[in-house]
Amino acid sequence: MTKGTPMDVSAYMTELGQQARAAAREVARSATAVRNQALLATAQMLDAAREQLAEANGKDLEAGRANGLDAAMLDRLELTPARIDTMIEGLRQVATLPDPVGEITDMTYRPSGIQVGKMRVPLGVIGIIYESRPNVTVEAASLCLKSGNATILRGGSEAIHSNQAIARCLKQGLAEAGLPETAVQVVNTTDRAAVGELITMPEYVDVIVPRGGKGLIERISRDARVPVIKHLDGVCHVYIDSHADPEKALNVAINSKTQRYGTCNTMETLLVDREVADDMLPLLAEQFTAKGVELRGCERTRAVLKNIAEATEDDWHEEYLAPILAIKVVDGLDGAIDHINRYSSQHTDSIITENYTRARRFLMEVDSSSVMVNASTRFADGFEYGLGAEIGISTDKIHARGPVGLEGLTSQKYLVFGDGHIRT
Repeated sequence: MTKGTPMDVSAYMTELGQQARAAAREVARSATAVRNQALLATAQMLDAAREQLAEANGKDLEAGRANGLDAAMLDRLELTPARIDTMIEGLRQVATLPDPVGEITDMTYRPSGIQVGKMRVPLGVIGIIYESRPNVTVEAASLCLKSGNATILRGGSEAIHSNQAIARCLKQGLAEAGLPETAVQVVNTTDRAAVGELITMPEYVDVIVPRGGKGLIERISRDARVPVIKHLDGVCHVYIDSHADPEKALNVAINSKTQRYGTCNTMETLLVDREVADDMLPLLAEQFTAKGVELRGCERTRAVLKNIAEATEDDWHEEYLAPILAIKVVDGLDGAIDHINRYSSQHTDSIITENYTRARRFLMEVDSSSVMVNASTRFADGFEYGLGAEIGISTDKIHARGPVGLEGLTSQKYLVFGDGHIRT
């Protein structure tokens, strides 16, 4: 199916949901070794299907050029041999990760004599909506499968041929391991109504993970009737305290902004304590300017850096994803925390200081999913945190916050052991 009436799409998505719900029960009770076998078999299928993957991807690239996709979008869409290698290696790496499913923790005896603990269990059916990059199909499928979940994947219409080619490899890998092929289903219609159906099927879907631009995530957050794991913006801050080591401050600030510009954990606003602004700002400006970063500053910043643009109220809210940086001079730690808690997107914020007490206050009072001391915001990443891989970043205050790895795709249930115990 590539096109259809809304009623057709509704029936199709319902069928996918029913199949996913049934498959989820089988995947949840499968052994870790079986799920690992499916991942490794899929890696082999991808390796064997390189020619077919390239052919399918060529169709998407040709259509993309005809439809006027820009160079950046075409780059994200392309499945180069190196990117296929990365997908294969990613599957193998996920197969080596510890399986969180079935882990039992916090077992304690209660005064009544019962024993109470918790067991980690899959979420069930995970719907993932994403744009452009067909390699996300493999990343998402592998993490969901490893954590004992079934998944419904809805990629961007621009990657329909590539995603369907990858889906065939996933089905073969699942079948090789004796798991239902419907454990991973890639939506095969480009009709946007499919997204609307997917996010409003709580009877079949347990959680939605959107991966894409702000507009996509806002729409899903607004319309979904299923819980959503998401973040909208990455308005990340670095605060240089008056007790900062100048060399550390320079290195961390420069890395946080310039290591990569287009990521959600890149610093977008730099805060500098007024006590060190006269000394630090010229040093910072010299290095940022050398790297081609456009600086925008508050009034006190521009009193020191006279040739930079004025920062507006909008700049404090902006996720540039570009070589642009807003700078504000603040009145100490209180001023920094106040600014961050007002403008931060609750993604990642860092303090540079040698003062233990101030570091502790920053950690306690900044309300973000990752809070750092003397470290670049670019470390806010599942791989860097030791999760092995991530499905995305969550800035919500639900069970998963920050980088979401395998454990974030599971929940916990209470276990109670008794021996004929009754409550009196």
